[in-house]
Amino acid sequence: MSDHSIRFRLNGAVVERVVPAERLLLDLLRSDLGKTGTKDGCSIGVCGLCTVQVDGAPMSACLLLATQIDGAAITTVEGLASADGPSELQEAFIAEGGFQCGICTSGQLVAAAALLEARPDATAAEVSDWMMGNLCRCTGYYGIARAIASARPR
Repeated sequence: MSDHSIRFRLNGAVVERVVPAERLLLDLLRSDLGKTGTKDGCSIGVCGLCTVQVDGAPMSACLLLATQIDGAAITTVEGLASADGPSELQEAFIAEGGFQCGICTSGQLVAAAALLEARPDATAAEVSDWMMGNLCRCTGYYGIARAIASARPR
């Protein structure tokens, strides 16, 4: 396989790397760039643990080749907080019990942030549909739904 030069924005910062053609975005983020908030779960794009935003859309980092994000803007869970602290959504997850064991939390947060950006007025059914790709094995869905509802722009 050959190596490819890629350039993209990661949580607002420009990143340039040379990557093997077969390098997964998940491995680039975790192993090469230290963004370990993006978790490896099922490795087949079903569980949502590796959810990142690619140009604002939630996607599974385990299914994307690093070369596919050349020129894109990537947001990981680390990019949701500011220098001042956690985002309003992260605070809502804490206040509403939107997490239990924490394994799914980063993927849930990234997907929920994309939802609130795209559909701030989403109904409960639309929230449920949007979040369907992010599994919680602790059955924390009620807390997650409450957190998303309380973090909606007013």
